[in-house]
Amino acid sequence: MAHNHIHSHENSGDNTTSVAFFLNLTFTVIELFGGIFTNSISIISDAVHDFSDSLSLGLAWYFQKLSKKESTKLYTYGYKRFSLLGAIINSVVLIIGSLYILSEAIPRLFKPQYTNAKGMFALAILGIIINGLAVLRTRKGSSINERVVSLHLLEDVMGWIAVLVGSVIIHFTGLTIIDPILSIFIAFFVLFNVFKNIKTVLPILLQGTPADIDPNYIIKKLGEFNIVQSIHDLHIWSLDENFNVLTVHITIKESLPLEELATLRNQIRALLFKEGIQHSTIEFELPDENCNFTDGIDSGILN
Repeated sequence: MAHNHIHSHENSGDNTTSVAFFLNLTFTVIELFGGIFTNSISIISDAVHDFSDSLSLGLAWYFQKLSKKESTKLYTYGYKRFSLLGAIINSVVLIIGSLYILSEAIPRLFKPQYTNAKGMFALAILGIIINGLAVLRTRKGSSINERVVSLHLLEDVMGWIAVLVGSVIIHFTGLTIIDPILSIFIAFFVLFNVFKNIKTVLPILLQGTPADIDPNYIIKKLGEFNIVQSIHDLHIWSLDENFNVLTVHITIKESLPLEELATLRNQIRALLFKEGIQHSTIEFELPDENCNFTDGIDSGILN
């Protein structure tokens, strides 16, 4: 298993995310009114989707700024986990919006309604242009957040291409049932991604081991230090999917001067950082003795 990864924490995405947010929010308002005007449930469903995207972008922008705040007595690990709150809010909005769209679209399968195909076509063109510009804007970024946002907006472009094709079919065939079929497809696509996101967020909230870190591999690497006799009480969790934390008790074979223990600690921390663990608390113990050397936040022994 390869563990050669170091998570990126660039802050260059603030401006990029804000531009994408305002582009998306402006177009959401346009397509909501456009969906009502054209009587297109597929456009209204995409407006709900785009609103959730705007909410997601806005929260990402806000929490990106908030995550820079220093730790406090109330939040000793800082504000990184607040990004999960944004993911939960966004998921709830998406679920409610998708269920509403399904409740509106399914009856139209049995009683198709008139849809303004020309209006759908015009909005689809506008949607492809605006979302395309947002994709071009975000794809220039180098941070993880920017890449994720760019991928999400690219999905929006693909959705508008589907609406464009649907409007052409309706215009030439008169099959207005295409409109609710498209909206149902969009709703299920959104719900699929929501539950995929929830599947990612829940283990983080429940302090599960990050998916890309193998505890057995970490134990094996720590055991390669000759001074290490045993390893126990190993715990690994993540604050926000990017910032990973580890605590561990390491029993060493013999007593070492504090300077050598500090060197050993730094070597272990460097190893753990290469394996994607940004913060580690290490406790050294001697076998069959009550004397512990603790390296932690409040420890003055090795810091």
